[in-house]
Amino acid sequence: MRSNKRWVAMLAALISVLGCSPADKPPSLADHRLDDPPPLTGHRPGAAGIGDTDFPTDGNGGYDVSHYDLAVDYTPMTKQLQGVATIQAAATQDLSSFNLDLSGLTVSKVSVNNSTATFRRQGEELTVTPAKPIDVKSRFSVKVVYSGQPKPIQDSANLGTFGFVATPDGAFVASEPDGSKTWFPNNDHPADKATYDITITVPAGVTALANGELVGRPTTAQGKTTFRWRERHPMASYLATATMGKFAQREGRTPAGIPEIAAVDPKFKTSLDKLFTLTGEITDYWSTVFGPYPFSSTGGIVDDFAAGYALENQTKPLYGGFAPDQSIIAHELAHQWFGNSLSIKRWKELWLNEGFATYAEWLWSEHKGGKSAEAIFNEFHARPADDPMWAYPPGRARPDDLFNLSVYNRGAMTLHALRKAVGDATFFKLLKTWTADHRHGHVTTDEFIHLAEQLSGQNLRPLFDAWLFQPRRPA
Repeated sequence: MRSNKRWVAMLAALISVLGCSPADKPPSLADHRLDDPPPLTGHRPGAAGIGDTDFPTDGNGGYDVSHYDLAVDYTPMTKQLQGVATIQAAATQDLSSFNLDLSGLTVSKVSVNNSTATFRRQGEELTVTPAKPIDVKSRFSVKVVYSGQPKPIQDSANLGTFGFVATPDGAFVASEPDGSKTWFPNNDHPADKATYDITITVPAGVTALANGELVGRPTTAQGKTTFRWRERHPMASYLATATMGKFAQREGRTPAGIPEIAAVDPKFKTSLDKLFTLTGEITDYWSTVFGPYPFSSTGGIVDDFAAGYALENQTKPLYGGFAPDQSIIAHELAHQWFGNSLSIKRWKELWLNEGFATYAEWLWSEHKGGKSAEAIFNEFHARPADDPMWAYPPGRARPDDLFNLSVYNRGAMTLHALRKAVGDATFFKLLKTWTADHRHGHVTTDEFIHLAEQLSGQNLRPLFDAWLFQPRRPA
């Protein structure tokens, strides 16, 4: 995620941070037992949250998703969506019932392993009770049929609008941190990644863009066109997109041969070639700095919804209402490694995403002959001791101010301080080792510190403590 610099001054109250207010209190175990049949021996309801204490109702417990097969039919004129979500999962406990995250929309039918299941709604929780309890370690499938007008999440105290946002010609779909539940039922937390098939049907003449690569050519019948996209690499739910509208497109490969697609709303048609060229150049360069590109294609989308931010949707970063400069493109593409391939287990460690992507901006500037990372670091460090950035330790992102700029800038400063302490050879070896060791997995701050100490042979705890966890300017 990166705020567009041109919008910051105009929309500072909205886009200086992106946070989520803690959700309502999750349903208690007793609430589940009121409607569920008495569980068989050992079988019990899955938790209504995945265990992230900062966001207690995000995600769900008791199972792990391996694949989503989504089929959505959307009509921009009426803003009506019809959806079928088929979810493949494995039980991590004996389950009598389990939850999915879903905001709004009307559920008409749910089945588990092809047998009709009962279900109920409470807030943003969809509780499913299968006809037969599910044993621990068992694989099972869930099919949810739903419809309605998707409503985005409005958080005016922070960034503003995210999730499924209707536009005159389609939809702008940017879901960080927990907006994917506005358009499909899921386990809405980055701790549970899965692969995706996303089939989107829209009126003929409208283009539908999603993660991964097209499976075959779009097909048109009876005035509607269907696009089938597949992301075969694990992906966090907040990175899934189904952005629709009228787009000018350019397809090809990066200079190093990675398949690429760039798409822009007609309002930004003159930026298409620049977006395509920079995306290819930057993707290839990061592959030399961070290690091999972790996915099968790269690209970018510029839509005309004035979000004022960009989001690193997996394989296709999304730029909301502006033509991005190379710094923002560098940031979002760095996220393909830091945040997308290497995902956090808890939102409090968001600096592992945003600090790394912000430092990538500094590295890109250095690479292109602009300001060096050292010069940018010094500019930030020269801020007075009472600057709010120093009072916000980025190693522990706050749930009510999740995307504070300290998480970005002071997070990046942490990496530069580390680089100065261990030297360039060790630092850049560390980045490649980090991305290789945890490719398509999850990471924690402690793991990064341990690896940095292992490769450098130094005690780096004081450095990380000063930069990540102390509410003051480090010396």
